[in-house]
Amino acid sequence: MVLFILEQTSSRRSLSVPPLLSRTIFIDSGNTRVSNRPIRHAAVLRRELSARNVSYAALEQVPHVTSYGEIPVVVYHASPCGEKHGNFISASYQALLRRPEWRKRFAKVHSSADRAMPKSDCVWKELDSSMSSDALLMNIFCNPGVTKRRELSLLLGTEMGDLPEFGFKPRVPLTSGHAERTEIDMKLGSVLFEAKLTEADFQSQNAAIVGGYRDLEEVFEVGDLPRRGQMYASYQLLRNVLAAHALGLSFCVLLDARRPDLIEDWYEVLRCIKIAELRNGCRVLTWQELAPCLPSALQEFLNVKYGIVRKIGRTMGI
Repeated sequence: MVLFILEQTSSRRSLSVPPLLSRTIFIDSGNTRVSNRPIRHAAVLRRELSARNVSYAALEQVPHVTSYGEIPVVVYHASPCGEKHGNFISASYQALLRRPEWRKRFAKVHSSADRAMPKSDCVWKELDSSMSSDALLMNIFCNPGVTKRRELSLLLGTEMGDLPEFGFKPRVPLTSGHAERTEIDMKLGSVLFEAKLTEADFQSQNAAIVGGYRDLEEVFEVGDLPRRGQMYASYQLLRNVLAAHALGLSFCVLLDARRPDLIEDWYEVLRCIKIAELRNGCRVLTWQELAPCLPSALQEFLNVKYGIVRKIGRTMGI
């Protein structure tokens, strides 16, 4: 049997110093070897979510299809009566349908449906996918009464009862005098949120485009920002921190504890923020940290469908 153990080389994190890269320690027949080759955390998580949702869809007998590909993705659609949806806990879905500004998020068509999904009369949407971070976000924050929970508000740095705005579009100032109407996953009170689940990274962007943001040099130590040739890495983080600065808001990344790669990407950007007040208003939280603050029925749903629980194991058998 072979075990692999994720070992963090630093157990403490601060706002100014990112965590060091994780290593993979392979144990095979008593021999130990250390590899610095990065683990494909996104692929590992996708496989787990695929298996969980295949089981969940069969158990709950909800309408769904499975995509083509090496890692099949379960894609759900609404029940014939239209009152339930396999990708959502019932209470959140009902609340979502009651608010037109939330319901319109279902208008976003799944980008790879034509080539990855079986032919169907229905139009597949992004929120139908079991891998959708937006669906996970809305399952939590559309749930009735969630934002009124004191423990959650204290954790997020929001006020009790704040109403979520999904797909919030701030105006990020450009050097041209215009402003970019980018989209941020959620605004809750005075905090902007970026949600991640199985996405590969925070995207990259051409240096010339990033250089067009008016406040780039005021906010960041530009020379220290992560780059790959002519591309800036973690572009979504750069853009959203700039949006928070322009609006006088805080910024929080929500991601899965099983994605240490994304956590490392976040700290690479965080340490480059020059303005102390802005840096202190930026943070990362995991879905697992949110879970204990949620209603018990929602906790159970997240556990079964996503494997999101308060604590996760760090050793996995293969």
